[in-house]
Amino acid sequence: MSAGTFTPRPGAAPVSRMIAAQTALETRMLLRNGEQLLLTVIIPALLLTLFSAVDIVDTGAGEPVDFLAPGVLALAVMSTAFTGQAIATGFDRRYGVLKRLGASPLPRWALLTAKTLSVLVTEVLQIALLTAIALGLGWSPQGSPLAVAVLLLLGTAAFSGLGLLMAGTLKAEVTLAAANLVFLLLLVGGGVIVPLEKFPSAVQSVLGLLPISALSEGLREVLQHGAALPWGDVAVLTGWAALGLGAAARFFRWE
Repeated sequence: MSAGTFTPRPGAAPVSRMIAAQTALETRMLLRNGEQLLLTVIIPALLLTLFSAVDIVDTGAGEPVDFLAPGVLALAVMSTAFTGQAIATGFDRRYGVLKRLGASPLPRWALLTAKTLSVLVTEVLQIALLTAIALGLGWSPQGSPLAVAVLLLLGTAAFSGLGLLMAGTLKAEVTLAAANLVFLLLLVGGGVIVPLEKFPSAVQSVLGLLPISALSEGLREVLQHGAALPWGDVAVLTGWAALGLGAAARFFRWE
């Protein structure tokens, strides 16, 4: 055994290792939270199963699950990237967790990167579970997996930016109430379960500009109708992502 075997090496770990460790921690905390599991897993799975099995909403021609599955996948992205992230980050900010982590060797940009990666890991698990449920209900997905991946990533960026903006500017209690309220409103009016065509024509164009509507309709175009990448929905999601992430970077307060 050489004399230098146990020589201490003070200093911070490589940033990549710190990001990986923080990502694993954020993911474990998210998956252990009962309220977050309700939002991210249980509610989407129940909605998919219930509305596919019971003829409650007229989803047009074809099997209901072919209409519902893309919308529920969009809902899963919103529940994790927006609602879950906004609430968790808001309370981390309130209790001083962000302030303390910001003073650690982990750079602030790396902390936000870890949170984003945690969201992506959770979404992969959500999508795998919901896809398995939908296939069991008779879903027959069409289209290009690459187009689906592009839409999901853009949707994640859009909702993540909006969630961080809310968490970084509002009080934690306000964020909790507002994030859940927005979740419910977008669930009802975002084309997830109820087709946008069922709403009055005067509001359809406005609802179509919402990020959840663009993600739901875009996924539906690809997975239900086998279309190529829907550029109109891509443009809407890109605009929301740029707006949300830009505003979050500008106005986010760490304490």
